[in-house]
Amino acid sequence: MLLWKRAAVLGILSWLIPFVIAFPLIPLKRANPPLFETVMTLVVLLTAAVLLPVYFRNRALSMGEAVAAGALWLALNLVFDYPMFAYGPMKMTAASYYSEIGLVYSIFPVFAFGAARLARR
Repeated sequence: MLLWKRAAVLGILSWLIPFVIAFPLIPLKRANPPLFETVMTLVVLLTAAVLLPVYFRNRALSMGEAVAAGALWLALNLVFDYPMFAYGPMKMTAASYYSEIGLVYSIFPVFAFGAARLARR
């Protein structure tokens, strides 16, 4: 059973941590966009790796619950990003946003599935 409050708070952190880390890396985005994208993908992956065990602290691991938490984090990241990238300073089309940024957030449910599967062995 998904702990909605815990999953939501960690979902907010799953967006906030990469967002805060991205700010000092803006010069890198201008100088070397592919490197910036790679670094940010690694930041999202590391964020998932840190937050998923926090979600399951003092709880039995469930693969379905891990994927559900990851899917919630994916949804929250998209919801928080949308106003900034659709209307904010970036002004990206939906196609550009999903191809450059949005798809990266699928790391959360994919990582959760893999980590839960590995942990159950």
